[in-house]
Amino acid sequence: MIRRLNAWVDERLGSSRFTRESLNKVFPDHWSFMIGEIALYAFIVLVVTGVYLSFFFDPSIAAVRYHGSYGPLRGQTVSQAYQSVLHLSFDVRAGLVMRQIHHWAALLFLASIVAHLCRIFFTGAFRRPREPNWVVGVTLLVLGLANGFTGYSLPDDLLSGTGLRVAYSFVLSIPLVGEWLAFLIFGGEFPAPDILRRLFVIHILLVPLAIIGLLSVHLAVIWRQKHTQFRGVGREEHNVVGSRFWPLYAMKSVGLFMLVAAVLALLGGLVQINPVWLYGPFQPAAVSTAAQPDWYLGWVEGAIRLFPPWYLHLFGGSIPEVFWPSIVLPGVTFALLYAWPWIEARVTRDHDEHHLLDRPSDRPIRSAIGAGALTFYGVLMVAGGDDIIAQQLGADIETVVFVLRTLTLALPFVVAFVTWRVCREIRASGRTRREEETTEPPVADYEDAV
Repeated sequence: MIRRLNAWVDERLGSSRFTRESLNKVFPDHWSFMIGEIALYAFIVLVVTGVYLSFFFDPSIAAVRYHGSYGPLRGQTVSQAYQSVLHLSFDVRAGLVMRQIHHWAALLFLASIVAHLCRIFFTGAFRRPREPNWVVGVTLLVLGLANGFTGYSLPDDLLSGTGLRVAYSFVLSIPLVGEWLAFLIFGGEFPAPDILRRLFVIHILLVPLAIIGLLSVHLAVIWRQKHTQFRGVGREEHNVVGSRFWPLYAMKSVGLFMLVAAVLALLGGLVQINPVWLYGPFQPAAVSTAAQPDWYLGWVEGAIRLFPPWYLHLFGGSIPEVFWPSIVLPGVTFALLYAWPWIEARVTRDHDEHHLLDRPSDRPIRSAIGAGALTFYGVLMVAGGDDIIAQQLGADIETVVFVLRTLTLALPFVVAFVTWRVCREIRASGRTRREEETTEPPVADYEDAV
């Protein structure tokens, strides 16, 4: 009966040919290609733990009196959202470990996307015909940042409330339309009563569906265009050298998924993160001490702390000082990321198709630009904790800010120059060429471009 059913389906859909071609698909064996898979598996863990957490979370700011298990807050007036997070953490079986796994998975998801984009950038995997997938990847990073911020803001503790207050100020700083946008997004003057419900819908429905859709597009494009690979013996523009999807590559992927899930479970069970009961409930008149966002938004926080207080009056209107680091800098950053494949193609006049990857030393200028940019945003991320740095070092905050401003302006150029020189030396020495010539050909299958 099963054979007859399979034959009936195959006659009408041609599924056996598709299945055979899919199982014979060849993927490169280089470890760096697994970084994108780590992001995918972290997202799966995010979805599973997020579904569990959504059963217990109440996105309401209605005031209630807390009578749960956490003694220091017992009898205090808190919001229903904050009470539900405390209930999850102390009274729901596996609630705290699920919360912490979810938070660690979010950090790993974004870190993997950033690392994956860096791998694509430094190896030139964004070049024709893969520009659309680069755009999809950058959009996934934007959506990941948005979902991270919305999830971070939901518990309604003092730290997340401070972050929402800062975001409200960002939107207000936009010239001409800032006030209208702030009221449209938040539903009123801060703290608006509807914002948590809106963030909840965005966090569990809209952005995850968009991420799932873009991940599907991303994987479909990779499947259609075939994978890139590094240069080496037997590797050419029209083939792929590596492992067949079934069984070897599939087994490695399953093992990697198990490893990612295990590491996240260990972190969730053993390493405390976001202890909202220590921060206390959000109060509009209070701000938590040493408040910093998660690392993926730390560069924006650092830019706000370091940027000069430029308050401009133009044509009867005003542009607040917070507008430049919070709106202009991220806007320019992602505009350059989106446009980079076309910028490089125009500058280098290289419009050919590329299926073989560069080593970073093959493109000294590109590698220098990438290293300098990473240094710039790394210094900004460190600057997001300038108050803690000053406190730990026993230094004046003005001195710390001055040093960080100097590093922000000078260190990226130093790193870029050193990177450029090192890449040129490696390329001139012929080290890369000798490595390719001495590389043993792997036992692998070949996939024609057709």
